[in-house]
Amino acid sequence: MYVESTGVPIHYQGQAQIFGVFRDITDRKLADQRREQLEAQLGQAQKMEAIGGLAGGIAHDFNNILSAIIGYTELAMLNEGASNSENELNQALIAANRAKDLVKQILAFSRQTDEDRMPVKVGLVVKEAVKFLRATIPATIEIKTCIDEKSGAVLANSIELHQIIMNLCTNAQHAIGGRAGLLEVEVHNTEIDLAQKNDLIDLEIGSYVRISVKDTGYGMAPDVIKRIFDPYFTTKEKGVGTGLGLAVVHGIVKKYGGAIKVESELGKGTAFQIYLPKADIMAPIKAEHPKSILGGSERILFVDDEKMLVAVGQQALQHLGYDVVSRTSPIEALELFKAKPDHFDLVITDQTMPGMTGEALARKLLRIRPTLPVIICTGYSQAIDQERAVKIGIKALVMKPILINEMAGAVRKALDKE
Repeated sequence: MYVESTGVPIHYQGQAQIFGVFRDITDRKLADQRREQLEAQLGQAQKMEAIGGLAGGIAHDFNNILSAIIGYTELAMLNEGASNSENELNQALIAANRAKDLVKQILAFSRQTDEDRMPVKVGLVVKEAVKFLRATIPATIEIKTCIDEKSGAVLANSIELHQIIMNLCTNAQHAIGGRAGLLEVEVHNTEIDLAQKNDLIDLEIGSYVRISVKDTGYGMAPDVIKRIFDPYFTTKEKGVGTGLGLAVVHGIVKKYGGAIKVESELGKGTAFQIYLPKADIMAPIKAEHPKSILGGSERILFVDDEKMLVAVGQQALQHLGYDVVSRTSPIEALELFKAKPDHFDLVITDQTMPGMTGEALARKLLRIRPTLPVIICTGYSQAIDQERAVKIGIKALVMKPILINEMAGAVRKALDKE
C-alpha cells in the first residue's frame, strides 16, 4: 500500500499542532509502474526491430562471403595432397562455421517465422543441455537440476530451446567465475493468473512451462539489468563473449509468445525465469544420424549472380558427379532453359539477384515445365519461406552458407522425389 501525506501547521485551543491528510495512492503508483514497464518494453522492442533490420541487410552479403570461404576450404580438403595442410584447413573451416553460427544468432532475434517448430518436451531438452554442460563447466561449480517429470511441452524449435539453456547457463558460469558456486536449473508447469500478470504483463492468462536458471555469482546492479538484453552489451572482459547471448534468448522467447523475468542482487547471484506457453501435444525429439554424401550424374543448371559462388557451386557439384551448367544472370538462365526445357534435371538458384529474384525465376521455369525440381538458396529473405516455397512448387529452400554435404543431400532429395 502506498500513502501520500500532507501536513500544515495550525493553532488549536491555544496550542501549535499539525493538521495532516493521508491519501491512498496505491492505484496511481501501480499505474505509474505499469507505464514504466511498458515504456521499457517498447524501447527494447524498438532496439530489437532496429538490429533485426540491420541483420537482414548484412546477412545476405555476409553469407555469400562465408559460402565462398567454406566452399573453397571444403574443396581444398578434397584435393590430392590436402593431408599436408589438413590441420590448417580444419581450423579455417572451424572459424568459418563459428562465423556462420554468429550470423544465425544475429538472425535468431530478427526472424518472425515459425518454421521447424513442433511440440517439444522442455525437460528432455534441459537434461540434454545440462549433460553437455557438466563436461564443460569447471568442477568448482556444482550443477543442480529439478525437472518436474510432469512438466509439459512447448511449441518450439528444439535447437533454439537448447540455445536458450546454453546461453543462460554459460552466462551463469561466467558470473560465478573461478570461485566455487552453484548453478541451479529447474523446469516446472505454472499457471499465470490475473494477479501474476502485473509482473508479467506480456503474458496472457493460461498455462506455461517455466524454466529457471539461478546462479550464486556476483549479481547485477539495477542499471545493468536494464541493458542486459541490448545487442552487444556485455559486462564481460574483452574477448569473452559477443554480447549477443541474452539478446538471442530475448528474441527467441518473444517469438514464442513467452516472457523473461530477471531478479538479481549484488554479491548474491541472479535468477532468470523463462515462461513459455504450454502446448497440448508432445512430439519426440528425433535424433539425426550423419549420412554419407551421395552424388549423381544428372544435369543441373546453377544460377547465382556472385561469380565466386558460381565457381564454388559448380566445382562442388561436379565433384559429386553431376553435369553442371552455370549462369550469373537469371535472365540468361531463363533464356537458356526456354531453348532447352528438357535438357536439365534440376535448377539451383540464388534468391536475391539483380533483375529477377530466385522465386520469380522459379515461377517462370515451372510455367514452362511444371514438374521441374527447383532449389532456392538464400542467406536471408523475408520475401520467401518454406511454406511459400512449397506452395510455389519449389522442392527445397536451403539457407546459406551451405556445406557440401547439405547441398548434396538437398539435391539428391529433390531429384529422388522427382
